[in-house]
Amino acid sequence: MSARPRRLLLGAGTAIAVAVTLSGCTQKATSYGSAVSVTASDSACEVSTSEFPAGHVTLALENKGSKVTEVYVLFPDDRIAAERENIGPGTKATLVTELKAGAYEIACKPGMKGDGIRQSVTLTGRNTAAPRSPEADAAVAAYRSYVMAQAEQTLPRAKAFTDAVKAGDVEQAKKLYAPSRIGWERTEPVAESFGDIDPKVDVREDGLEEGQDPKTDWTGWHRLEKALWQDKKIGTREKELADRLMRDLNDWVKKVGTAEITPTSIANGAKELLDEVASGKVTGEEERYSHTDLVDFKANLEGAQKSYDLLEPIARKNDAPLVEELGKRFAALAQQLDVYRTDDGADKDSYTYTSYDQVSEAERKELSDGVNALAEPLSKLAAAVAK
Repeated sequence: MSARPRRLLLGAGTAIAVAVTLSGCTQKATSYGSAVSVTASDSACEVSTSEFPAGHVTLALENKGSKVTEVYVLFPDDRIAAERENIGPGTKATLVTELKAGAYEIACKPGMKGDGIRQSVTLTGRNTAAPRSPEADAAVAAYRSYVMAQAEQTLPRAKAFTDAVKAGDVEQAKKLYAPSRIGWERTEPVAESFGDIDPKVDVREDGLEEGQDPKTDWTGWHRLEKALWQDKKIGTREKELADRLMRDLNDWVKKVGTAEITPTSIANGAKELLDEVASGKVTGEEERYSHTDLVDFKANLEGAQKSYDLLEPIARKNDAPLVEELGKRFAALAQQLDVYRTDDGADKDSYTYTSYDQVSEAERKELSDGVNALAEPLSKLAAAVAK
């Protein structure tokens, strides 16, 4: 995950162009299709209107600050309704989503840290579901089943890993660490939509909030990763954290079936998974102690591919050229990654890869270029689905 303790998740949709230029304004958008823009800076998050119609929404985002930022749409309980990450200084982005009527907050997070600079907005209209095609309903149902299956399959792998930690078996725990994370990485956007779970299980040390103490407040996989690879020892604290990780993952499994899922949120999630690869896996920041970044990379790519595969029949009707390009880009990136695979491929739900510290800078650049080549057309998938 990127260096932050909580994420905000926007639902996916389509037709309202939301260009936000904030100033705490009370202007209202009175008709479907009105523009709402969000302008982020290092000290402000400007939304051009505080009220606009529910349904398919497109947010036009601009970062006028000096730091990379994220923009979130949040439910009142801080769950993520929609998000767009890694918006660089001086750049623009678009978020297509689907939101029900009600109260929300739009938050900009300069530096991708903290709770964000927030603006309250209200989406108006009736909370009746927009009619969907049979293909769209099928995609949502299939993706929900996929997410739940990945969460449930994570538990026994995580238990094997944490059992090894509690037994004090450093080498066995190392072997089981990366496999225990595959289901999480495949479905990370949905997993992270439950704001309090992600910082408990997947935060890195540099993602802790100001004032948090790594010795007492840092929990989850990466805290145990550091103990195993850097400290090379398992103490009482690590054994306690192993039990804590299992409790938090069980909490995730209980909640995952309640996630808000729409065709556009599936599409946005696919793009978010590629953003995760670009911001953490290709850079080597995610698994900085174990260097198992390519296992995460593979899982993120698989999750994005699954999302695309489910949406492909819908997108093909609306934008066939985009579908053709995405098919080629997914295949090309998978082929690039397979060069580093070290297992025989017999187990489709587990794999091993070259340690990332053995991948040269030139090779990392090639992987990064492959990710960027896929990410650009993938950012258009939500709009194609929402047409």
